[in-house]
Amino acid sequence: MSDRRYRQSGYRSEPGPRQEPREPPRPPSGTFGILKSKPTSRCAECGAVLPITADSLAQCPGCRAELHACRQCAHFDPARRFECAQPIVERIADKRAKNACTAFALMVTVERDTSSGAVRPDDARRAFGNLFKK
Repeated sequence: MSDRRYRQSGYRSEPGPRQEPREPPRPPSGTFGILKSKPTSRCAECGAVLPITADSLAQCPGCRAELHACRQCAHFDPARRFECAQPIVERIADKRAKNACTAFALMVTVERDTSSGAVRPDDARRAFGNLFKK
């Protein structure tokens, strides 16, 4: 018999096989609960949605701002030298004016797809109210 007084294991217990901590159960694979996203290009002046292939457009359809400008470029960075992430020879003074920069690429961001097909909070309330209508 062991010299332990109680059956609980404690600091005097013999080392046994070490148990690894269990991992929490993983959710089922797939895209359940993940919001859909889509690439979008927006005007830097008014925020209007632009087609991603807006190379053919010269101006924003909403505010008539020039699209081939530094403010619309993917490389525009106010913290960098000449406010551009690409190595350019000289600074372009007016960032909103049209320019002939060869490093220009229209800024494209990834946004959540907030289509109207999503369930709105009013839909549940309206469905509940329809249960009691005659």
